[in-house]
Amino acid sequence: MDIHSLISQYGYAALLIGSMAEGETITLLGGVAAHQGLLKFPFVVLCVALGGMLGDQVLYLVGRHYGTRVLYRFRKHRKHISRARKIIISHPYLFVIGSRFMYGFRVIGPVLIGISRLPPRIFFPLNILGAAIWATLFTTLGYLGGEMVMPWLHQLNSHIKHLIWPGLLLVVVALIIWRFWWKKKRHKHAKK
Repeated sequence: MDIHSLISQYGYAALLIGSMAEGETITLLGGVAAHQGLLKFPFVVLCVALGGMLGDQVLYLVGRHYGTRVLYRFRKHRKHISRARKIIISHPYLFVIGSRFMYGFRVIGPVLIGISRLPPRIFFPLNILGAAIWATLFTTLGYLGGEMVMPWLHQLNSHIKHLIWPGLLLVVVALIIWRFWWKKKRHKHAKK
């Protein structure tokens, strides 16, 4: 099985899951895969938009229910958070749509929106609109950039077969080392 068949088989699921957590990189790669003909452009946009929307919806709900506890973990960024909260108060609709485009606010943005108590009936449609714009833009950028990365993908495909077995071996060794380390650590704590 080569990389092209893996992308064709699991690409949409990977896009959906990846766009929930990270976003731009996975979306750009989805656009590249659509350019290569491995995935269909409209379905890439749909999967990425859905994943981005679901991820932000969960973070929004976390902000509504556990906001102050979550913000405590970001206390190093108090200045940026304070500025973002002022923007949310003055332009909540624009912030909901634009937070996914603001560097560093991919995770904290929806949490702050949830803390701001913007009603779900307002957040939900704006979240869908923002996710659709974001997914279309970054998928299109990946699609247009697909021509530049095409030679690199062909090289990767020829080398990937040689990297799979050493990669799997490395993962197995790392898991074994981690397991023994974890047992040793638990054993030390049990003695205390």
